[in-house]
Amino acid sequence: MLEGIKRVFSIKELRDKIIFTLLILAACRIGAFIPVPGINGTVTIELFKSVAGGGQNLFQLMDVFSGGAFAQMTIFALGVMPYISSSIIMQLLMALIPSLQREVKENSDAGKRKLSKWTRTFTVLLALFQSCLYAKYALQLNAGSPGIIINEFLDKQIFGIPFMFFIVVMSTMTAGTMILMWLGEQISSRGIGNGVSLIITLGIISSLPRTVGSILNQLNLDSQEIGQITFTTLIVLLSLFVLIILGTILIVQGQRKIPLQYARRATSSDVESGSQSAYIPLKINYAGVVPVIFASSLLMFPATIVQFMGSSSWVAQIAKWLSPGNVVYTLLYVLLILFFTFFWTSTQFRPDQIASDMKKNGAFIPGVRQGKPTQQYLESTMSKITLAGAIFLSVLAISPTLISGLLGVDQSVANFFGGTSLLILVGVVLDTTKQIESHLLMRRYDGFMKTGRLRGR
Repeated sequence: MLEGIKRVFSIKELRDKIIFTLLILAACRIGAFIPVPGINGTVTIELFKSVAGGGQNLFQLMDVFSGGAFAQMTIFALGVMPYISSSIIMQLLMALIPSLQREVKENSDAGKRKLSKWTRTFTVLLALFQSCLYAKYALQLNAGSPGIIINEFLDKQIFGIPFMFFIVVMSTMTAGTMILMWLGEQISSRGIGNGVSLIITLGIISSLPRTVGSILNQLNLDSQEIGQITFTTLIVLLSLFVLIILGTILIVQGQRKIPLQYARRATSSDVESGSQSAYIPLKINYAGVVPVIFASSLLMFPATIVQFMGSSSWVAQIAKWLSPGNVVYTLLYVLLILFFTFFWTSTQFRPDQIASDMKKNGAFIPGVRQGKPTQQYLESTMSKITLAGAIFLSVLAISPTLISGLLGVDQSVANFFGGTSLLILVGVVLDTTKQIESHLLMRRYDGFMKTGRLRGR
């Protein structure tokens, strides 16, 4: 491992990319501690703890994804969730509007620029809307616990609405989201890894010290009385943590190999070179962690609106249904993961193109005719393994709810030891490691890992 790290930093281009990525991520963390003008960050953190409680709460999940920025009402409180939500909207529009698909296929560069422009426009609109709800919610909290908002921002009102406070919150939080989006794009283009995914991962990792502190407090080491978490429960948690990591790696890296043969006579050189053992690798989880990120952000959007709207009886009931841990929320979460797994796979996996390329190269699957039958075989096979991968991904995603219910641990602890956070963390680390390994292999190095290849590839 140490030799691999030395090889990584021995390549100037790769070293520069990694350093650039780390600097950008550091800037993201700095922004997570800059409060919105007019907000008392110290008071909001204490109030957030009482609002979120120790149960399964939407605000806790949003705070994990934003790296603690949500609880402190900082400029990065919204995180990159508006950008992800707008990306979902554009992906759905691409699937529903054939003219957009044709435009991207016929003129790839112009089509991508147009999609990027629309995505950014939707991001701004969603960020403005969510920051407006956030400002409204902050006013409600300030009415019950004065001191969150500085009085000078509440003095200037129009029709009883403190317009100055709304303008400041909406402009700064929207700007914060756009900055994060831009920083993510810079990482993707000039750094290493997927920028937006790395920013989300950074927020998840930043919750590790709080999780460790929460575990130590619940162990109640200063007293002889039994704490909320016992050492037996901790051992079970750590065991589940290892098992979930292994399961995540297997589901992200696992693949089914479809054997190929070529319609020409094999020679001794072919056999020696291994060309007769060619295959098509079909990934069990072709979409990676994208379905989990999409499902989480899509559920957060309506749930956030409902929780910020007010405290009427029907709104409170809907908010309860859409809170993590509720049966309705869990069912919707699983269904969305299943949907986005199949949706993303169908938009990215092209069996017709694979079948066409195989026919041109004289390749065929044993027992399957070339052309349309090959395409149908690939579609059927991919659907079966995608279903298995989607079910396993759903089980991993809802594991915090199961862990919290069975072991009786705090949801903030369960969120880190399994589920969405761990899936995203492991998936992004694997993807980034692959990119680093690719750079090393292009430079004729053995790769980042000791064996030179990531397992499951």
